[in-house]
Amino acid sequence: LVDNIEDTEREGEGDPPSGTRMEQFGGSGMTGLEGDRTHGQDVRTANVMACSAIANVVKSSLGPVGLDKMLVDNIGDTTVTNDGATILNLLEVDHPAGKVLVELAQLQDKEVGDGTTSVVILAAELLKRANELVGMKIHPTSIISGFRLAQKEAIRFINDKMSTKTEKLGREALMNAAKTSMSSKILNIDSDFFAALAVDSVLHVKTTNATGEARYPVKAINILKAHGRGSRESRLIKGYGLNCVRASQAMPTVVNNAKIALIDYDLRKFKMSMGVQVVVTDPTKLQAIRDREEDIMKERIELMIKAGANVILTTKGIDDMCLKYFVEAGAIACRRVKKDDMRRIAKVTGGSIQLSLAGMDGDESFDPSLLGQADKVYEDRVGDNEMLVIEGCASHKSCSILLRGANEYTLDEMERALHDAMCVVKRVLESGSVVPGGGAVEAALSIYLDNFATTLSSREQMAIAEFSEALLVIPKTLAVNAACDATELVAKLRADHNFAQSDPAKYKDRANSGLNLVSGAIQDSLQAGVIEPSMSKCKMLGFATEAAITILRIDDMVKAAPKQEEPG
Repeated sequence: LVDNIEDTEREGEGDPPSGTRMEQFGGSGMTGLEGDRTHGQDVRTANVMACSAIANVVKSSLGPVGLDKMLVDNIGDTTVTNDGATILNLLEVDHPAGKVLVELAQLQDKEVGDGTTSVVILAAELLKRANELVGMKIHPTSIISGFRLAQKEAIRFINDKMSTKTEKLGREALMNAAKTSMSSKILNIDSDFFAALAVDSVLHVKTTNATGEARYPVKAINILKAHGRGSRESRLIKGYGLNCVRASQAMPTVVNNAKIALIDYDLRKFKMSMGVQVVVTDPTKLQAIRDREEDIMKERIELMIKAGANVILTTKGIDDMCLKYFVEAGAIACRRVKKDDMRRIAKVTGGSIQLSLAGMDGDESFDPSLLGQADKVYEDRVGDNEMLVIEGCASHKSCSILLRGANEYTLDEMERALHDAMCVVKRVLESGSVVPGGGAVEAALSIYLDNFATTLSSREQMAIAEFSEALLVIPKTLAVNAACDATELVAKLRADHNFAQSDPAKYKDRANSGLNLVSGAIQDSLQAGVIEPSMSKCKMLGFATEAAITILRIDDMVKAAPKQEEPG
């Protein structure tokens, strides 16, 4: 295709008009292949419009006074949220450039856990500005190198000038970072209570890796949801909680010094596999076959109990006959445990999931070293349901948060908000530095990059100046969503940071100026406790720039038409 296009250009015909059929390029090996080709400015404009449309969907949900979105899927399931990644996941985006932004939000959610809305808005704004520069006859390569340079300088400025080490701030820094993350979510009203919950849960699961570094695995925190009571009735459980009940009421409710068997097969009366037939020639042997079927299962259960298992969790079913043996042994058995929960329990208790009892020689055995260990396993009643709690896990520390709320939508949104807050606390603890929030970093970077751009005498100057302007989209959107005068507030904010950078000794107190969106004024974000992990800002700038560059590089789109079947 490329060779054929080059041949066409050499012949002096120039680029074919946008949207031409690919039959024009039907040279060797491509005869009969149909499709549309769009190229040049048309592709860029289409991509920018698609990205702007997606960014406009999440724009109004940014900030502590952002609005929620209600998303209804094709089967009528409703989700009410203002989490950027969740909104974009639920949107069915068909445009290829739009999909890049959706993946961008997912990446930010996976890497940092917060800042998903900001990263999408910034990427769309960078694209829009870059497209304007292309319209001014500046080559995309110059814009890309300018954006890369601006990103590198911005991250260096954040690390050198804006970030504050958390050792100086202590637990209060963790609380404030969690509160800042929750400020735009449903938990904003009770942010003190839930911030403490998030900080305590993350600190509880602290582990140390082989190199001696502290790690805080958020996956070790299980979030359980139960209808009823108020959100302030939510609590932290120091153990791994499961939304499961004992398979029989005759089983004990508490088992101390628990040995946990994690199995992934049926504990029901043994049946022949599909397609296996037993031909009975002697009717008197029929009962013996039935008895043997029962004995096979009995022997398997005895193997487990002899190995010391007193808590049995299975992803499949347990029938009444098998329950009888567990009740007699005084063990707790649970059926239909989720695979995800099983994997987590295996990790925190030091056990292994068993898929079969069959050994290498073909005989059946149960290895006691595969059992997970915990100090205590007990059943706890919550509202109308019961849950199983595994306490004092041997391998890793784990904990659960039990959320209470009025309905399913509230509980789901509470879970998303709490997960974001826990990720932020984890990042603050692991990276050890925070930056002021409320648009402070973006405004400071805007002033710094403006000044930096004037020191360059190359083409990148204009790209860096546009990059600095694009950063202001965050404070502007924050102010607009809070029903404040965005132009005036952002002008004041920029003036403060200009003073702080031009004369740091005299205006040192203005270096952390950010927006107070409740009163509609400028405040010192660090003193007000509006802080974010510096890693969050660095990743946001990096990801947004990469996404903008990826889409900006595209100048040709060839879309093959689906093959038409010829009528027989």
